[in-house]
Amino acid sequence: MTADQLHTTATHCPYCALQCGMLVGGTQGAPTITGDPRFPVNQGGLCVKGWTAGTTLAHPERLLTPLIRGAGGHLEPADWDTALDVVARRITEVQGRFGRDAVGVFGGGSLTNEKAYLLGKFARVALRTKNVDYNGRFCMSSAAAASIQALGLDRGLPFPLEDISHASVILLAGGNVAETMPPIMQYFERQQAHGGTLIVADPRRTATAQWAARHLSLRPGSDLALANGLLHVLVRDQLVDQAYISERTEGFEDLRRLVSTYWPERVEGLTGVPEAEIVETARLLGRAPSAMILTARGPEQQAQGVNNVFGYINLALALGMVGKPHGGYGCLTGQGNGQGGREHGQKADQLPGYRRIDDPSARQHVADVWSVPPSSLPGPGISAFELIDSCGAEDGVRALLVMGSNVAVSAPDSHRVERRLRALDLLVVSDFFVSETAALADVVLPVAQWAEEDGTTTNLEGRVILRRRAFDPPAGVRTDLDVLTALAACLGTKRYFSYGSSREVFDELGRASRGGPADYSGLTYERLDAEDGVFWPCGATDGPGTPRLFMDRFPTATGRARFHAVSHQPPAEDRDASYPLYLTTGRVLAQYQSGTQTRRIAELNEFAPEPVAEMHPTAARLARVSNGERVTLTTRRGAATFTVKVTRAIREDTVFVPFHWGGEQSVNRLTNPALDPTSRMPEFKVCAVRVDPLRSEAPE
Repeated sequence: MTADQLHTTATHCPYCALQCGMLVGGTQGAPTITGDPRFPVNQGGLCVKGWTAGTTLAHPERLLTPLIRGAGGHLEPADWDTALDVVARRITEVQGRFGRDAVGVFGGGSLTNEKAYLLGKFARVALRTKNVDYNGRFCMSSAAAASIQALGLDRGLPFPLEDISHASVILLAGGNVAETMPPIMQYFERQQAHGGTLIVADPRRTATAQWAARHLSLRPGSDLALANGLLHVLVRDQLVDQAYISERTEGFEDLRRLVSTYWPERVEGLTGVPEAEIVETARLLGRAPSAMILTARGPEQQAQGVNNVFGYINLALALGMVGKPHGGYGCLTGQGNGQGGREHGQKADQLPGYRRIDDPSARQHVADVWSVPPSSLPGPGISAFELIDSCGAEDGVRALLVMGSNVAVSAPDSHRVERRLRALDLLVVSDFFVSETAALADVVLPVAQWAEEDGTTTNLEGRVILRRRAFDPPAGVRTDLDVLTALAACLGTKRYFSYGSSREVFDELGRASRGGPADYSGLTYERLDAEDGVFWPCGATDGPGTPRLFMDRFPTATGRARFHAVSHQPPAEDRDASYPLYLTTGRVLAQYQSGTQTRRIAELNEFAPEPVAEMHPTAARLARVSNGERVTLTTRRGAATFTVKVTRAIREDTVFVPFHWGGEQSVNRLTNPALDPTSRMPEFKVCAVRVDPLRSEAPE
């Protein structure tokens, strides 16, 4: 046995919501990483991002000291006491001039449960501001809102991942899991080995769609029309589960009347999916012993994202599958702690335990845990994009603390976002590197990475796991928890933020979540360690978790799930003569989110050194561009330059660009900030675009 093996730490990957188990050994400067075969989720498998995750720990660009913008306009090194004093003093000045809500807090789905919890508490107790939200608003918020209204609770997958292996037929809408979370493919491979069928609905013939048995190449923005069309056939052909509908749901008759107008010929015109494929898909689902409907960002990141998800949930309910083994509806959460991040208080309308902040009993419970009067807690704030868009306005946010997010790249209409960030009186960013957002900051605080601190995350199936520290943070670097407690002390609220470890924060999170929809009160570090994670809700230390939800009743007022009769609407911005194509965005295998980490890893940059604009040969010919040529993509918000990849694996009316890059290669300079009225999700997945050869001047 080598010295490295003697000091191996079992922990978890910092990237996607699978939270794959990994074994980390070696040294901080030369870590060794292997997949953990004992962890049940990935069973030893990792993707290329996981294998290379240790590269950032000792990266030469890593921040090792706080930075403060000096008189000359440059970020200059400073000591921690000075940096924290500047932040606290200027926050106090801003709130003194403009009020408490003039300070905003922006978190991230990469933060551990402890950090997400403490960030929300910091906003509401130390700052007493209502303006706190996080980048998960850009990822899972539409599915979350729809699930709460239809099923009574949001947990990405309300069943264990292993159920995928045993589903007879799966419809996956708008997700390319073969690239975004490759280790999950083992479940789909087992499903196929058991004789199951995977159907993928996506404008692109992605790696996942190529692997699937069937591909529905739908027009961007037409998910609800497809879902309603499938349900029309199920009703027409008497393939719905009428007994389940009668016993466990409500609202079906209104939906039945609505979908009667979505006959297959009409839906073909709305979606571009041939009538025969619509009918065949519906019959496969309706005749399957077990059917599963999965959504990802495709249908969710739209201005009608909640309604799109309602449409897919309607299918799962009509089939009678929700709450039954090996079937039902699930959302494939994307970010590493996208699930836990939206449960414990960093969203504008929530308190820990997935409680609503405008619920008097929830306010009383959490206030008692925090030892503050309920009246001192602010009410609901504004959503993520609205928070950013208010920056610098007279009655908006004038100072912003960003932790675990790179909004200058990840937010829509990013030119506009950059202008708003520059208009702030104070921007403070906590990060490992000088990201595009940190480059705009007045103060940058260097913080620990994933392998340098203990904490918990919650994966896409609702399994709460313990991420263990493998190394100490470098000298000069603090954890996010240390940053928040130190800032609270500087702001005169130290008595509310006295913690000796992340374990103490987690224990308080458990008390704050007790009795809430996302109840963690029965969880301890010791239990998570011993059981390879526990599924929430779990309200007793000697009781089991809940791998499968909705088996007997739904957590709604009536105990029944609710159908929603919703009609398809066109995208917020449709094609026209000036902008004749649809633009859609997404991810690639070798990069992650805004690329702050992955774009600094040489092996990953070899796979994906820059974003490419995928176009069908017909669209490329009409735009007078060729494969490998540089082009300008222009929307009503701006322009950006990309290299063209001509491929038949995309619809003729659609251009696809990944969003992991900033600057001139930022596709989010082009995306539409139109918001879903319920979830406040921006419409990342569809807008109108024009393609011009770079060699000619792009029209105004």
